[in-house]
Amino acid sequence: MQGFISPPKTRPASPGSFPALLNSAARRLFRLATVALVSLTIASVPADAGSLSHISDAQLSHGFLMTVFGTEGRTRSPRSRLRKFEQPVRFSVEDRTGKGMDRKVADFIARLPRIVPGLDARLAMPGEKANFDVIITTRANYRARPSLASLSGELPGQCATVMHYGRSSIRQTTSYIVADEGAYLFNRCMVEEILQGLGPINDDNSLKLSMFNDTSHYQRLTAFDRAIVNMLYDPRITCGMTMADVTPLLPQVIRDVRRKLR
Repeated sequence: MQGFISPPKTRPASPGSFPALLNSAARRLFRLATVALVSLTIASVPADAGSLSHISDAQLSHGFLMTVFGTEGRTRSPRSRLRKFEQPVRFSVEDRTGKGMDRKVADFIARLPRIVPGLDARLAMPGEKANFDVIITTRANYRARPSLASLSGELPGQCATVMHYGRSSIRQTTSYIVADEGAYLFNRCMVEEILQGLGPINDDNSLKLSMFNDTSHYQRLTAFDRAIVNMLYDPRITCGMTMADVTPLLPQVIRDVRRKLR
């Protein structure tokens, strides 16, 4: 948020004088203008945090289990195992459109450690191996990728994330973000695919407060989704856990996440 310059100091006038009344009116106008400026500035900031106060523990628990266990288009199984990055997450960003959209993606990646406190995530340094690649592409090139079409019988979604697993954790993620169909789709794909590439890969239409829902219209990070990713990267939630392992831990994890994101 940009600061503002305080009005110049004036010599106090005697009580009841016209300059005092004028200064009093000016101060009131200044306070009103300041409130309006702050409100406008806050409104223009992406709604990254929001409040969890209107979201119940049951909703967060349900959302976690729906997004973390299973993948889109596949039936969930009680034997499904939790996957996330165990190693530091190092990103590479490649803009194949020439539109300079990589800067916006890099800005979002730079904010991830604030979105998920404790997550070791940043852009890879020169010569450092990335384990999370973000590829910005056009719709035509997205449709033409055989690696995506082979994931299922038809091309998945508006954008896509492909994950490769080690024994129990995520080894490599690649997210494809379409950049030539407007700001709304680009912003939604960028946030959703990068967050899902960290582990909560499944979309579910029952999650009304989430971007992890193909029928929702969010294009910015929601409080619900931020909580889900923070729950996933809580140290008590470990790779290889099943739903049965995770479920009894969720009440305390949710309480701690609420305190952390307050």
